[in-house]
Amino acid sequence: MNTPSHITHGLWRLPGNNRERFNDIEYWIELAQLLEHGGFDGVFLADVVGTYDTFRDGPETALREGMQIPSNDPLLVVPAMAAVTRRLGFGVTFSTTYEPPFAFARRMSTLDHLTKGRIGWNIVTSYLPNAARNFGLDAEVPHDKRYEIADEYLHVLYKLWEGSWDDDAVLRDRDGGVYTDPAKVRYIDHVGEHFKVKGPHLSEPSPQRTPVLYQATGSPAGIAFAGSHAEVVFTGGRSVDDFRRNAQAMRDAAILQGRRGDDVKFVVQAGVVVGRTEEEAADKLRAYRAHQSLDGILAHSSLPVDLTAYPPQTPIARVVDDARASGVSLPFLAGATGTVGEALQRIIAGREDRFFVSGTPKVVADEIELWLDEAGIDGINLRQYHSFDTARDFAELVVPELRRRGRLREDDAPATLRERLFDRGDRLPENHTGARYRGGANLQSPIDELATAR
Repeated sequence: MNTPSHITHGLWRLPGNNRERFNDIEYWIELAQLLEHGGFDGVFLADVVGTYDTFRDGPETALREGMQIPSNDPLLVVPAMAAVTRRLGFGVTFSTTYEPPFAFARRMSTLDHLTKGRIGWNIVTSYLPNAARNFGLDAEVPHDKRYEIADEYLHVLYKLWEGSWDDDAVLRDRDGGVYTDPAKVRYIDHVGEHFKVKGPHLSEPSPQRTPVLYQATGSPAGIAFAGSHAEVVFTGGRSVDDFRRNAQAMRDAAILQGRRGDDVKFVVQAGVVVGRTEEEAADKLRAYRAHQSLDGILAHSSLPVDLTAYPPQTPIARVVDDARASGVSLPFLAGATGTVGEALQRIIAGREDRFFVSGTPKVVADEIELWLDEAGIDGINLRQYHSFDTARDFAELVVPELRRRGRLREDDAPATLRERLFDRGDRLPENHTGARYRGGANLQSPIDELATAR
């Protein structure tokens, strides 16, 4: 994330960490080159459009911790990274809830052109109350309503990206003086419940047209949305069975939309601490634990109560009773037993349960193979403890071991992100929702009719 502290709170203070350099373009150039040479398929850039101000009734904790504030736009660092790489992909986060689709469509097409087709979009609907207030609302748009808006948002984008221009619209005919054939560019004339967009799209067709579509979800509305739109889903679970249930629910949702279950790939966030010896790995893990910030974790969790205000031996039941008396709901503590101190320890340890490994390259590779074979994941999103040691350690120690085992490609030829991930072309597959607008088809068809037809 384009910020000092993303999800490993307090670790920006680690010796040699570069996180405070996030405002410098050289930081992003160095990171991109490291990942490119280290065998990574892509870099994922998170984002929020508000600050975490629920915990302790204000933004002070987040500000003090550098916890996703200050933060900059993730899209703007991509061209710098693309300029110094040939095959590294870029997944950028953008919300469908607060900004209209037309301008975003052009920004993504521009990035797809500049990266030669290496761009992906992490679709989010935003969840912070402060984000809603930043865009003129008094409160958050209800969860399922946000997904309803997002669905129409995607259809507008598909009409612009897939349907507004034909592949052969651009002639670049110097002798004839014609750059674009007007007969092969069209208005989209979208009129829906949430958006009204005339078109045409301002960008000519880019290598992928539609960027690779990422999503992180687990809710019923999010799963249904993923069935229509997502190509790569970030998901997880407390156990292998949890992950399998989540993944199967999204495969089933995709099949309901006329897609195949294997059209969706699944990526988990993984914590990997690796050393040349067990002692070296243990030393790194001890340093990470020593520097982690409980306040940062609690602020990020947007807890409506401050557990640290209670003595550690206080029964959790008392916290729940106090909150209920104040009209505050604490679903995350429903059924919890024990003390406040024990609850805080569980919160701190929560990032080291599923999809976490610490040890030598062999130990790490063995564990990743279990995730691939037993859980059935398709890839990992590496949690960044240290910039740039986390990526460098993985590249130098784990990547060679995974390659020896045939688990990671050695091909470094340039390709679009979609081709690299799916090995089946640069564009959306024909059975994807967005492909229904190709050649200007279905531009005036109501979205619900298209859903019925599927």
